Amino acid sequence: MSKMYTSKIIGMGFHVPDQIINNNDLAELMETSDEWIQSRSGIKERRWATEDITTFDLALKASSNAISKAGIDHDEIDMIILGTLSSDYFFPGVSAQLQDKLGLKTVGAFDIKAACSAFIYSLSIADQFIKTGMAQTILVVGAETQTKLIDKTTKGRDIAVLFGDGAGAAIVQRSNDNSQILSTHLHCEGKDMRNLWMEAPGTSSGSWFKGQVFDSERFTPKMNGREVFRNAVKRFPEVINEALRYNDLSIDDIKLIIPHQANYRISEAVAKKMGVDMNIVYSNIHKYGNTTAASIPIALTEASEEGLIERGENIILAAFGAGYTWASAAIRW
Repeated sequence: MSKMYTSKIIGMGFHVPDQIINNNDLAELMETSDEWIQSRSGIKERRWATEDITTFDLALKASSNAISKAGIDHDEIDMIILGTLSSDYFFPGVSAQLQDKLGLKTVGAFDIKAACSAFIYSLSIADQFIKTGMAQTILVVGAETQTKLIDKTTKGRDIAVLFGDGAGAAIVQRSNDNSQILSTHLHCEGKDMRNLWMEAPGTSSGSWFKGQVFDSERFTPKMNGREVFRNAVKRFPEVINEALRYNDLSIDDIKLIIPHQANYRISEAVAKKMGVDMNIVYSNIHKYGNTTAASIPIALTEASEEGLIERGENIILAAFGAGYTWASAAIRW
């Protein structure tokens, strides 16, 4: 049997659009209020990409920041894995644009569409490639400009108040010390997919429009908030405990839990269900809202920059999103 290696994150970076949209700004677009939004989500403001800013633009800046923090040369990267729901084109993926603009060799590059779980899914794939010796240094990115897709009227309020744009990136490399990705755990249950989905563009029902009639309703995300909340509060603790059991760890061994930033009320409910204090559950949703695939790498970058985690300490990443998908990663930082 060939040798199995371990992988670790050696550098993180993120980038968000300049445009800040606070809750009072939203109240000018739809029937809502700062109090209503904060009480239901914990969000005070979020970043929205302007029309001239693309998902690729955010991904490129986040990737460049991660490469700089990792202290590596571009040509050391031998694979790109990028998670997004809001790619600039139906195809090809944003990863192809990154490969070009970063001036990389003809390395493998592909996009992952696993919604809010996409960064952990991508991290897991990177870990497997490095473990088997197929790659040594991988750029893993989560990037979104999903607010370009949402209905910014009262009709679309339940989604519009939650989402923001941004990108986060990690450089994952073969480890030669105690720091490593200990395990990843991926799940999906598609039976309730219509509780959180966007129907078009897609090929399931033929033409997206017939004649000159264009059904814009199919091109905006839809969410059954109550069912998503209920499932998230169930799956987050499950997948966090799965990571703990797999690595023979207790919650007392964990310095920080970094969940997907979906809703502060979800994080509070998960902490209560697990019997842990919110001070070990990282949150920056008040600043950025729900940035889908970008939320975990943005949060992980900020937690590291704030000195909340140090090398050798154990952390858990956890996500839940459309699909439904959910996932966790145990990491010795």
